[in-house]
Amino acid sequence: MEFKLDRDIVFFDVESTGLNVIRDRIIQLAMIKYFKDGREPEEWSMLINPGIPIPPESTAVHGITAADVANKPTFFQLAEKIYRWIGGA
Repeated sequence: MEFKLDRDIVFFDVESTGLNVIRDRIIQLAMIKYFKDGREPEEWSMLINPGIPIPPESTAVHGITAADVANKPTFFQLAEKIYRWIGGA
């Protein structure tokens, strides 16, 4: 399938510690960027240390445990890199 885009577009999928947008945190982010110039899309996926416990109910949904993210960077540490990667998409 070919997209006709006016600018780059990024689709993303998020796994988190829960559903509360104020309290809960992102623990996995996966993105795919399609370019307006038609070059091959780029993908980026990362685990993120939420800095808070991951409830068992959340782990039951996505399978990500505290041990999986223990040595991963926090969202704060990745935010600038994520922002630059998304760019003007």
